[in-house]
Amino acid sequence: MNDPLNINKKIDHLFRHEWGKLVTVLTKLFGPENLQLAEDVVQDTLLKALHNWKINGLPVNPTAWLFTAARNKAIDVLRQQKLQQQYFKSVSPLLQSEYTLAPTVKEFINTSSIDDDQLQMMFVCCHPSLSAEAQVAIVLKTLCGFSVTEIARAFVCNYDTIEKRLYRARQSLKENKVSFDVPPLTELDQRLETVLTAIYLLFNEGYNSTHHDELIRNDLVQESVRLCELICRSPLVNNGAAYALLSLINFTAARTAARLDDAGNILLLKEQDRKKWKTELINKGIFYLEQSASSDILSKYHIEAGIAFEHAKALQYSDTNWNNILHYYDVLYQLKPSPVIALNRAIVIAELHGAAEAIKVIGSIHDLALLKNITCCLLHWVSCTPSYNNMIKPVVILKKQ
Repeated sequence: MNDPLNINKKIDHLFRHEWGKLVTVLTKLFGPENLQLAEDVVQDTLLKALHNWKINGLPVNPTAWLFTAARNKAIDVLRQQKLQQQYFKSVSPLLQSEYTLAPTVKEFINTSSIDDDQLQMMFVCCHPSLSAEAQVAIVLKTLCGFSVTEIARAFVCNYDTIEKRLYRARQSLKENKVSFDVPPLTELDQRLETVLTAIYLLFNEGYNSTHHDELIRNDLVQESVRLCELICRSPLVNNGAAYALLSLINFTAARTAARLDDAGNILLLKEQDRKKWKTELINKGIFYLEQSASSDILSKYHIEAGIAFEHAKALQYSDTNWNNILHYYDVLYQLKPSPVIALNRAIVIAELHGAAEAIKVIGSIHDLALLKNITCCLLHWVSCTPSYNNMIKPVVILKKQ
């Protein structure tokens, strides 16, 4: 238990799974205008845990230890900075007294209402005063525990750009005096779309890590599932798209055990041993896809989840219904036209009509120059072997009929 390597792994795991919870409850206490302060307190808490646990070993309940440490640190911050004189108007009388300060902080920083609190935090991060890019970045940083480097790689931009984006987002929350509340119903759907985008990016980073020793990071995959389930359980939102995304995640994650060979090399879909695909996750994917049908709005996640279903139901590669998949790519392109979707569609055409036809389709793609590197890979692919590749990220999948 005192092995430093084991402790470091535990800290890393807790950082992923508890960071968002701790930042949420501290933001609820300090207010969204003090988001940076909430993150600083959590960072100090994790550093304290790392130091303490290396000496004393892991506690019986690490999560409870972290919440207690964060609570004590928050009390110290309130005493030292006297923030209660500037903010928290609704609870300031309780925070101003030494008799009620600690009990009030304890009430705020607990796990009993963490699901509701995190749902509210998602919508705080997606306030309309923030740009779409800033919304996704701050969700990844605040709720998902992404590092700035991870966010930069997800956005395909540099570290400094993300740092500035996060700084401006925090400043905007402060200047607009954003409250820790669920937004009006008229704003829920718009903000939910950004939240789902962030979860989608989180899953993609877990399924195909951009900067980690391991290609597949199950901790990130599980975190994306947790956040998506949180939305699906909420009666406050139209969660059809969330169910579709959860279906997509389960269908795709079902293939995880078959994605690598013994040497750690990526196996194409055609090369994978489908006996290694997890039936339990496939069944969950089907269940959530059926749940998503209750929505009267067709999202890109509905369509993408469907092709995952088409692959999942094919007992072998030759059984794949490429005609269905092509149809749904057509629908997807109408819904969200982009050169990446058009390129994926060309892969399906290669399966149905051969490489020559696929190359013609590629040549007609608008903004093809933006996909130069990916296109070169695809041209090599269609000239060598008719195998469906996972080379394009995010994972693109389609909806069943």
